[in-house]
Amino acid sequence: MACCALQIIGLIFGGVGMVGTLAATAMPQWRVSAHIDSNIVVFETIWEGLWMDCISQMGIRLQCKFYDSILALPPPLEAFRALMCIAVLLSIIAFLMAIVGVKYTHWTKEDPQGISIFMLAAGVAFLVTGVLVLIPVSWTGGSIIHDFYDAKVPTPLKRELGAALYVGWECSLSYTLCQCNLSF
Repeated sequence: MACCALQIIGLIFGGVGMVGTLAATAMPQWRVSAHIDSNIVVFETIWEGLWMDCISQMGIRLQCKFYDSILALPPPLEAFRALMCIAVLLSIIAFLMAIVGVKYTHWTKEDPQGISIFMLAAGVAFLVTGVLVLIPVSWTGGSIIHDFYDAKVPTPLKRELGAALYVGWECSLSYTLCQCNLSF
């Protein structure tokens, strides 16, 4: 009975991770403008995401613009887009496999573990998804921190960590917890 409860908890963590991965991929708040030193333009906040840039003016007006050309994007951004899209697809597939695994797991006296191959595959897929999310999120976070403390970067171009990065880190943790519970 404890295994069943752990599998349900793992399924919940997987669902939270899946929704978070979708949100982090779509959110424009990967990089957020920093208001430091003499940069006193505080009524305008710039958000940079995987798909668009947005400008929020005093929290009232929000204006977003999708990137014009895929060919004009920097190579890391193209790679991050691809990794996050693969992670979204893999998380959906893993979640569906976990649902099937929970539904068709049977415990018998001959096989007390009774773990379904679907559960094992879903656990591995969730773990891979967590790594796929962790790579672009951590790389972007490291880049933001490096540029923030770099004296050669002008103050108006410095950025802070956006909400999408925190959502991505939470998703990676959720996938890890999910994999631990599903493979129990």
